Amino acid sequence: MSEAAGYILRIAGEEWVDHVFDMAIYYTNLNRKWNSGQTVLFIHKTGSGDAFVGYGVVERVSEKDELSDDEMLDCERGGWERAIEFRYVKRFEKPLLIKETFLKNSKLRGRFFQGMELKKGQVELILKQADSRLSHQKS
Repeated sequence: MSEAAGYILRIAGEEWVDHVFDMAIYYTNLNRKWNSGQTVLFIHKTGSGDAFVGYGVVERVSEKDELSDDEMLDCERGGWERAIEFRYVKRFEKPLLIKETFLKNSKLRGRFFQGMELKKGQVELILKQADSRLSHQKS
């Protein structure tokens, strides 16, 4: 079985969307084979449905006991066990609705996308689609 090129992570609240893109960190209980260099695509519920709102490239994953006191408190309040730190994150200017991607026929909805493994071609396809929408918009 090959290693996942990336994963989907769902961001629940709007304040956490800002936190992820401002701090380049995502707290979770999700246990996956996180590796430096993997791409994580973030989804969030928008007025038009669940959408990809951006992505990040994993730098490292730290367990709760490896975090600073403030981060450890955040984890305890949220019931999380680890923090995924990103080399960088990029927020899409315009969210890409899941129903406009190859996932449109998936039976998954909302929180059930959390932790979904993606192959390299799938990651590239979504990033290309998000990027091409911007190019068409500016033309």
